[in-house]
Amino acid sequence: MNRREFITLLGGAAAAWPVAARAQQAKVPIIGFLGSGSPETDAFRVTAFRQGLSEMGYVEGQNVAFEFRWAGHEFDRMPALATDLVRREVTLIAAIGASPSALAAKAATATIPVVFATGLDPVELGLVASLNRPGRNLTGVSFLINSLVAKQVELLHEAVPKAAVIGFLVNPSAPGTEPGIKDAQAAANAVGKKVVVVKAAAANDFQTAFDTLVQQGAGAVLVNGDAFFTTQHKQIVAMAANRALPSIAGIRELATSGGLMSYGTNTREAYRWVGIYAGRILNGEKPTDLPVQQSVKVELIINLKTAKTLGITFPLTLLGRADEVIE
Repeated sequence: MNRREFITLLGGAAAAWPVAARAQQAKVPIIGFLGSGSPETDAFRVTAFRQGLSEMGYVEGQNVAFEFRWAGHEFDRMPALATDLVRREVTLIAAIGASPSALAAKAATATIPVVFATGLDPVELGLVASLNRPGRNLTGVSFLINSLVAKQVELLHEAVPKAAVIGFLVNPSAPGTEPGIKDAQAAANAVGKKVVVVKAAAANDFQTAFDTLVQQGAGAVLVNGDAFFTTQHKQIVAMAANRALPSIAGIRELATSGGLMSYGTNTREAYRWVGIYAGRILNGEKPTDLPVQQSVKVELIINLKTAKTLGITFPLTLLGRADEVIE
């Protein structure tokens, strides 16, 4: 080979390198995140997801890429955001915005794999055909929220035994509301208490709801499990604090932001499983072959700082059962 032929061959190879590099980059799977909140409010969910994904061998920036879409707590934006991820041709959608996110992703695509997390029954929601055989392109994690209402009433009774009336804040448009009300009333009757149900379907409903609780003589408030309430937890905590109402909910955000207690599923563990399932799908498994995981690990979080502000002294037996105590 003479010098001219060598230079020509080298030039052709160099020209091919960018093409090869682009082809290699195109093979990197892209996970689309569909979140109901913001990067700040959903940070712990994304962190847990990354952990599970890394256990399956995938690390962002190395062998997987992320595309984020945030609804900013406006659920009506979900369908357009899901459609945008489909248009982006992501490899997989992680629906981390609870039920509204999962439903939007299901409506947007019947082919792209979707891994969801929901606190409601995914079969009743119509997300999957059954827990063992999800069918189609969706699978994920179902964790306990509304099924813990009775236990939350019991915990309020232990913490605030003098509260004869317990308020129950519900979203009337949320699935599972009516069974939750029945469970709360039955649990309250068992310990000699009365339940006052107040409803809020929008942020401007909270003022009236909490004023009603005060008028009805509520000595504590239970916040029902709902994606909307999760996005509004700071406002709910503020409303309860202004009226000196001890509060409990199924989401840890309520306790960590100033509520009295939370008792619910360890959602960090649930979203870790979402990451694990995403990794398994990227490794070749099909959503229909991955049974919906039921995350049953619960945690009790007590905010002692709030308890002191409210003049509440927790029984040692209750403190001893807490998974986390905020001081």
